[in-house]
Amino acid sequence: MSRRGPLPGLRSRLTAASAIAVGACLALTGCGGSGESSGGDSEITFWDSNASASGTPVWQHIISEFQKSNPKIKVKYVSFPIAQAQAKYDTAIASGGTPDVGLMSTSLLANVAGQQALEPLDDRLAGSSLNGKLSPKLLELVKAAGPDGKLYELPQTTNTGILWYRSDWFKEKNVKPPLTWADFYTAADKLTDSGNNRFGFTIRGGAGSIAQILEFAYAQSGISQFWDASGKTTVNAPQNVAAVEKVVALYKKNTPSADVNNDYLKMNAQFDGGSIAMMQHNLGSYVDHQKALKGKFAGTTVPPSPDGSHVLLSSPVGGLSVFKKSKKKDAGWKFAEFVSSKAMSDYWNSKVGQIPANVDSANEAWVKENPTLESAVKVVSDPKTKIVQMPYYLPEFNAITKADSEPLYQKVLLGQMTVKEFLDQLAGKLNEAQTKYKERKGG
Repeated sequence: MSRRGPLPGLRSRLTAASAIAVGACLALTGCGGSGESSGGDSEITFWDSNASASGTPVWQHIISEFQKSNPKIKVKYVSFPIAQAQAKYDTAIASGGTPDVGLMSTSLLANVAGQQALEPLDDRLAGSSLNGKLSPKLLELVKAAGPDGKLYELPQTTNTGILWYRSDWFKEKNVKPPLTWADFYTAADKLTDSGNNRFGFTIRGGAGSIAQILEFAYAQSGISQFWDASGKTTVNAPQNVAAVEKVVALYKKNTPSADVNNDYLKMNAQFDGGSIAMMQHNLGSYVDHQKALKGKFAGTTVPPSPDGSHVLLSSPVGGLSVFKKSKKKDAGWKFAEFVSSKAMSDYWNSKVGQIPANVDSANEAWVKENPTLESAVKVVSDPKTKIVQMPYYLPEFNAITKADSEPLYQKVLLGQMTVKEFLDQLAGKLNEAQTKYKERKGG
């Protein structure tokens, strides 16, 4: 699951959601899974909030397997794209038409759980066969993303940033793979041949850009905390400013000029189409690269920081949540538990190429068959690896890092704003949101 989904202010969001609740609920098949479905107690409604052509068959298989093991429970599958997830959940909460169980992400969790829409799962996990089988790091991240430290999502998967590169180009030009930051910048320059429409790197300047530039900033600076000792964000620390300046300097020199509008799809199309030597994304794009460039590409986690340790941003953790208004919480939990079991963890994560939350899956053959994934699992699990925990718990976080800041980053790329001005503005909004959060929490 990648970092997505704007979170507008809670009050305005609920007002808008209430106004459109009835119409949206009627438009969305499966609304009213909290007790109004025709299957009675034997039927639960599951919302897949990250629908895709490749993902839907995976969920259909998991549901089929679940129903074989639990013939008395029918699962009604409802899907919609991730871009609609926040609005769909907000509308359902406002109208009282939430599902029984839904696909959740830590990037959405603060808002949805903050509306008191989800059931805490701590006690259920404590009494489950899954207890002790899920990554402690991911459980910690899920609890930290919620409003009160409770477990509102059963983790299933996570992601991490990857630097994908054309291994065949590197070999042709006798250039070192980008395993260090020095190697990365050298390769970006040496593999650029703009006359032949070849560029060393592609910058994500459009939708989704902020998470990626911050990933590069913290990985290069080595700063491992999002908030400093005084409670202020480290986003605009001098080391991060210098790191972003290095990346921005690549724009139009070692990247296409059109990159200022790049979202994931455009960036991915350029790399798979054969005009880009390196791109920054995450494990989720492995399947696309494998189809287009099998045997001609490789991937590595972002290079280590100056002290040799890896500093990674906390990628959103995906999993299932049980909704508080569901009249079938036991059945919803049973499905969530099944999804995070080893067998289904193996199946789902092997299909999408992501890091399983179930620790028993980490050493399976399907992990070893994907060298990039195997390396990522080792780096994420390494005790020396430092993870910068992004403040997904802030209701304003996604709005600040998307709608508010993406246009400013584009101004930076176009030379209309300095990196320091951009990061100072971003930091100011984050500090303000953190102050409000602490006030609401009473400290």
